[in-house]
Amino acid sequence: MGQHFYSYFAALGLDIRLEDVTNQGRIDMAVLFGGQVYLFEFKVVELVPEGKALAQLQAKNYAEKYRARGEPIHLIGVEWSREGRNIVAFEVQHLEPAV
Repeated sequence: MGQHFYSYFAALGLDIRLEDVTNQGRIDMAVLFGGQVYLFEFKVVELVPEGKALAQLQAKNYAEKYRARGEPIHLIGVEWSREGRNIVAFEVQHLEPAV
């Protein structure tokens, strides 16, 4: 699932970081673009309950790695159904730059 997002963003020539390591775990994908940071977590709902993608970004405080950049950060949880072969949930949380 994440490889589809990666392919689109890579085709645009964006600064993409896959499996971006933090002290709390790995961010599935980070995209740096236009003075903003986009952090993605992808989950398959047949493997984990719905609502867990964004919750993981928040619980593991993945945004902390990029706070010092002083840019807005967007946490994006994408949940995919293998059976339905489609996105079933897409949640976003916007964080203002640290001052």
